[in-house]
Amino acid sequence: MKTIGLLGGMSFVSTINYLRDIHAGVRARLGGQHSPRILMESVDFADLDSCLAANDWDGVADLLCPAAARIASAGADFLLLCSNTVHNVYDAVAAAVPIPVVHIADAAARGVTASGLSRVGLLGTRATMEMDFYSGWLAHKHGITVLTPEAEDRGMIDRVIFGELCRGRIHEASRREYERVVAELAGRGAQGVILGCTEIAMLLPPGESALPLFDTAALHAELAVDMALEEGGEA
Repeated sequence: MKTIGLLGGMSFVSTINYLRDIHAGVRARLGGQHSPRILMESVDFADLDSCLAANDWDGVADLLCPAAARIASAGADFLLLCSNTVHNVYDAVAAAVPIPVVHIADAAARGVTASGLSRVGLLGTRATMEMDFYSGWLAHKHGITVLTPEAEDRGMIDRVIFGELCRGRIHEASRREYERVVAELAGRGAQGVILGCTEIAMLLPPGESALPLFDTAALHAELAVDMALEEGGEA
């Protein structure tokens, strides 16, 4: 079994889900008392939040690259960044470590293509929805067409993520707003919706939607289990 590196704390809510899903995945595959080999470092989310609020991507990279290097030097075989948004500095992190960094959009694409879909909506932070690092990766590497919500809804989605979900808060009014946005994306031709923030599945459980929803944290964790056990993953 390979050792999984996790760079978490972005936020603590999604990091807990990663640990839960990876442990459950290994137990399901191997049975008995088996559990994964994991090396993890958790950053102070307040530091990351300050950089994101200031649009300081160099600061994000300066925060994550040394942490990623410490995980690699401790013996991890590959690394996951437990956040969609920070994949805007994926190239910098990948260059800072001698081990593979598993892109979360590749995990999302695996789920989308396995479902036979090619046109999806994308929910996430404003950066994830508006910058090209995520939708461009899906389009250029996987041939997936990405639709994003209208500007006002992008702002609402972002506020709910940082103001509520990253603090572990679930509000029914926000759930209804997210469900409305999913319905509007469906009306524009989305065949499914990528939950491109690792906390959104708390608000929109994939099994409770008429439209397929792709939980990126769960898909990322699943890919990590495959790679750790060498079952169809690449490392």
